[in-house]
Amino acid sequence: MSEPTGAGTLYVVATPIGNVEDLSPRALRVLAEAPVLACEDTRHTGVMLKRLGVEHGDRRFVAYHDANEQRQAPCLLQVLLRGQDVAVVSNAGTPLVSDPGYRLVSAARAAGVKVVPVPGACAAVAALSASGLPSDRFTFLGFLPVKSGRRRKAIEAAVAPEAGTAIPYGPARSLDKALVDLAEVAPACRVVIARELTKVFEEFVTGTPGECSAAIEGRALKGEVTLLVHA
Repeated sequence: MSEPTGAGTLYVVATPIGNVEDLSPRALRVLAEAPVLACEDTRHTGVMLKRLGVEHGDRRFVAYHDANEQRQAPCLLQVLLRGQDVAVVSNAGTPLVSDPGYRLVSAARAAGVKVVPVPGACAAVAALSASGLPSDRFTFLGFLPVKSGRRRKAIEAAVAPEAGTAIPYGPARSLDKALVDLAEVAPACRVVIARELTKVFEEFVTGTPGECSAAIEGRALKGEVTLLVHA
């Protein structure tokens, strides 16, 4: 499909996962120039840009998150078709990678609107690069399910030979449950827990599921973690 005459461009912009210095000059320029920013959290993006010296100006900040993505995607598509550029950002990392953005990108592609990636930080890739686990083949699993049965199935998929190094995300508060599942399914597998990536207290915990459980026992971990598993 040819690009609609006069249509804007949709920029998919990766933002820092912790350290604001990881925002590329290109990403900063796009965010400073785009007339419309589709943000997972408008306040979060506004604070980040202010820290980077980007004034609000007359650009529009549009909330675009899991709860309203289905409704907002068609609205933002119309903005693009009217000729305005739109930059979509998540709170941290690369949009669409376990973050909102798929519906908008898919609709824009279907309408012939130009979609441009502005690459940058991604927790899964950053963790893999420093994990010491094989990186020639990996499987991204997104967020681990909350319910035990579905989580167990996801854990079983993580240790499947064809998965290579499997990378699920998860809340730190339920990390112990995931490690228990791993210890039951594949007690000798290699595990890396990556947390606080690019931040002051960045940490990598490595070992078998049992060893990792012992290492975090009694610790009140917060936020989200990136888990890497290799059978």
